[in-house]
Amino acid sequence: DWKNLFLSADGRIGRQEFWIGWLVLFAIGILLGWIIPIIGLILLYPQICIYSKRLHDMGKSGWLQLIPYVVFFLAILVGVFTVGGSAITAAMSGASDEATAASALMGAGVFVLLLLGAGLVGFIFLLWVGLSGPEQADNKYGPYVPKGSTTPTVTPGA
Repeated sequence: DWKNLFLSADGRIGRQEFWIGWLVLFAIGILLGWIIPIIGLILLYPQICIYSKRLHDMGKSGWLQLIPYVVFFLAILVGVFTVGGSAITAAMSGASDEATAASALMGAGVFVLLLLGAGLVGFIFLLWVGLSGPEQADNKYGPYVPKGSTTPTVTPGA
């Protein structure tokens, strides 16, 4: 059910449903993101929903998906202070315009490396969520449904 997949963060989904949902959101973001920039913000909620359900399937909290966002935010924060700080320090020390520009350029290089590192963390997180196996038992997020089955397993003693 597409509505449940994209608009509800409750329950569990397997790897196949996750990758289908992720690819649909990625394609919509690529196709429409250039035309309507607000699409990225609109797609954020469905993305949160599919990541939450996939993490639930692994027996993990949906809040773990904040890790790549926090890393990216910290990379931007450190990068801005690096670029600005290096340029301000060079300018205040009475360095030539060339030295100030070189210092700012070096800070910009650090900023780019930080952003690439944050992107790598996001990519590794995506692979971890998308490729890890499910918790093969009922958990607090819902019943375990084996691959190829449409009904949950019955846990002995439950």
